[in-house]
Amino acid sequence: MKTSTERILTTHVGSLPRPESIQSLLRARVSGQPIDEGELAARVAEAVAEVVRQQAEVGLDVVSDGEMSKTSFLAYTDDRLTGFVTTTAQTDPSATLSDGIWARRVDSRREWRAFREYYTEYLPREMPLASAPSVCEGPIAYKGQALLAQDLATFRAALQGADVAEAFVPAIAPAMVGRGQNRYYPTEEAYVFAIAEALRTEYRAIVDAGFILQIDDPGLGETWDMLIPAPPLEDYRRMQARNIDALNHALAGIPEDRVRYHLCWGSWQGPHVHDLGLSDVADLVLRVKAQAYSIEAATPRHSHEWRLWEDVKLPDGKVLIPGVIAHTTAVVEHPETVAERILTYARLVGRERVMAGADCGFAQGALYQRQHPTIMWAKFEALVEGARLASERLWR
Repeated sequence: MKTSTERILTTHVGSLPRPESIQSLLRARVSGQPIDEGELAARVAEAVAEVVRQQAEVGLDVVSDGEMSKTSFLAYTDDRLTGFVTTTAQTDPSATLSDGIWARRVDSRREWRAFREYYTEYLPREMPLASAPSVCEGPIAYKGQALLAQDLATFRAALQGADVAEAFVPAIAPAMVGRGQNRYYPTEEAYVFAIAEALRTEYRAIVDAGFILQIDDPGLGETWDMLIPAPPLEDYRRMQARNIDALNHALAGIPEDRVRYHLCWGSWQGPHVHDLGLSDVADLVLRVKAQAYSIEAATPRHSHEWRLWEDVKLPDGKVLIPGVIAHTTAVVEHPETVAERILTYARLVGRERVMAGADCGFAQGALYQRQHPTIMWAKFEALVEGARLASERLWR
């Protein structure tokens, strides 16, 4: 993994807004209409080539394929794992609250219950249900080899001639898949380890193809909000320690310097007053067998948590990728603000062990995004410029 040996490198979290050429086809597929898969593959190849070009042009160092082929950073596993079946529950994105669907969804988190009026408006508009939930009703195994191979080949082709330092591919953490949807395995431990065993195929293939593997695991933090009533913190930590054990099982045999781990508290735009603190899970994060840790840090709810690294020692050889731009606001950070955030982390853990990143992805699903693409690219420009300013001060 490239690190900031001569200057502060820049990256982001992975998922980027899809063009309409992809959205229209995926929208049709989600609604049950047949689509031309060859046309979709061609549109994805065009979009990946373009988004790699744009990332290189704006000056990002470590880039992704934007997850252009994926319905979402999470739901893509529906096409890659056996054992899951789609429920028949109504999930039409146009459904109204009178149907009860959105009312039940608001009730699914303590945060959303506490701000019911806000989320009643926000969720249907900004977080539409793209498909029916899947449940596990049989043995889990990996079946997505062809889809994965196509994604990796498309990305590799797009990178030819691109002036970037490195490339990463996101993949979901085992415990994020099918949360609360186990109808087959005798225990939750057996369930999450079965998912981990299947996903190790994907993890290994990404690394073997020469890419950095990014593990997406917002569930470490934001699952807390889904438990009603809130459990004792120690019970929650035991559950998450088991999940980290499952993740490490899936990562077994993969060199740590080929892995980075992403933690956030859910990407939706809201108060987030029910978020756990980073201090509640930092030791669990550091147990993950990865070299770098990408952690949400620019959002107003978590921007104070840089102080944790005054007391928590980052293990030798590890790297922090703090979010220094936020996906939760359309306000574009000033490059000096970005530089100050970078300098703060560099003073705490050393300049060589900091890479400048974003809080979260700018499009968690193909059919919805957190910010307009023009805002996102402006933020990436500020990220690159802020890293340049910080580098001038750190290496002068």
